[in-house]
Amino acid sequence: MILADLGADVAKIEPSPKGEMIRGWGPFADGISVYYLSVHRNKRSLVLDFRTPEGLALIAELAKTADILVENFKPGAMEEMGLGYDTLKAANPRLIYANITGFGRDGPYGDWPGVDQIAQGMSGFMSITGTNESGPIRVGLPVGDVCAGMWAALGIQAAVIDRMKSGKGQRVETSLLAGLVGMLNVQGQRQLTLGDTPQRIGNDHPVICPYGAFEAKDGPFNMAALTDDMWRKLCALTGLDDLANHPDFKDNTARMRNRDDIKRRLNAVFASRTRLEWTKDLVKLGLPAGPIYSVADVFEDAQVKHWGMVETVPHPKLGDLKLLSNPLRLDSIGKQTIRTAPPLLGEHSEAVLRDYGIAEAQIAALIEKAVVHTGEETI
Repeated sequence: MILADLGADVAKIEPSPKGEMIRGWGPFADGISVYYLSVHRNKRSLVLDFRTPEGLALIAELAKTADILVENFKPGAMEEMGLGYDTLKAANPRLIYANITGFGRDGPYGDWPGVDQIAQGMSGFMSITGTNESGPIRVGLPVGDVCAGMWAALGIQAAVIDRMKSGKGQRVETSLLAGLVGMLNVQGQRQLTLGDTPQRIGNDHPVICPYGAFEAKDGPFNMAALTDDMWRKLCALTGLDDLANHPDFKDNTARMRNRDDIKRRLNAVFASRTRLEWTKDLVKLGLPAGPIYSVADVFEDAQVKHWGMVETVPHPKLGDLKLLSNPLRLDSIGKQTIRTAPPLLGEHSEAVLRDYGIAEAQIAALIEKAVVHTGEETI
């Protein structure tokens, strides 16, 4: 999807007769999966029968002139279908072939199936998310899936740049597990350098205090005093001047030791006013702050609207469809990042095959034999 947003012509090859599995995941809008709508903008849909030799041969034919192929089957599946990297590379040396797996193509877990929450658990993400009372908590969206896709898109772009010099394609590989482990950041470095195993601390920052969620009169908000100077400004704003240079709170190391006391004192003051009032005053002093929104609140926020994070495009069944915008802004693309709505099943089967040079007579024969399915037949 990222590559499509940035201008690539992405043809999504789906299995007949029902297409990829997330088309069947609710909730639904007029029979169309909202989950599907969330990740397939700007793509075209080609539906064919993976179980037939003709269908697999057709994929191999398309790969002869494709720039990039992305697959996320269980390791070994592409080889079993005759579509492995070595096979396709021999016919198209410029092909960039991206693998996204659960754990990698080899190693002790190389033959394991992988899904997002399993990777979240095995990467350590769940161990540092939540509180002691809650136990491990998954991130509230499929961060492993999204992260692996982002790493893959970045790797593919690097491979495209390299091909400009070498004239050759290459394999690009990542996994759900590796993508998340690579995001462990300071928590991972604490373990590697100090042997200090991070624990769950809820909404508090692991190494900075005060930095986290606090309670205002009308609900929670986030606030951060990142430096000693910010700490002193915070103390002055909240009337806690006696804490500013107190030995127990004078620097971040001391404040981390006394985090609970600081949070208790601050919340007692923050309870007197609304979160928006505190946010405005904190920001005026140069301290980062902001309310904790529901998802509904997010799309009503003035800055989110200003940045154009929701775009509306026509959909053949749903009419005007609101979709999330790509968060990148490039001069060459502008704010409008969505060209087309997520495709109906098989909506572009014939057009994609024509664009890849498949003759009209062959397309008609493949449709007649039910190797290729079109939107007219499957919707």
